[in-house]
Amino acid sequence: MKQQVKGAFDVKVQPLEAYNRNEDAGLGRMSIDKQFHGELDAASQGEMLYAGSAKDSGGYVAVERVTGTLQGRRGSFALQHNATMTQGVPYLNIIVVPGSGTGELAGLSGTMNIVIAEGGKHYYEFDYELAP
Repeated sequence: MKQQVKGAFDVKVQPLEAYNRNEDAGLGRMSIDKQFHGELDAASQGEMLYAGSAKDSGGYVAVERVTGTLQGRRGSFALQHNATMTQGVPYLNIIVVPGSGTGELAGLSGTMNIVIAEGGKHYYEFDYELAP
């Protein structure tokens, strides 16, 4: 049965040394640290690769490992991000990596949406299902 949880999260990103250091490449790498609040009570760490030189266009991919509880079930899982911004129009796709759930979250599947409110506060909307 599909379920949805919503809540706020705090995020901290820090630059990491990029593999391709050519300034014309427009590539970069960041660490991601998050703390989720609410029915997803968890912390995550991950890495992001991004490209783009225009202020309103670019893209990123990321993978993060989330560890904590989801509606009281303890375990961990990985999220995979694929996102672009085309002249200010965003596209975001975040999925649970198949087979990445552990503990009481084994068999987890789903998608997450991120909402950034005016002022920069971050919120998640997580639609998920646990295999029986």
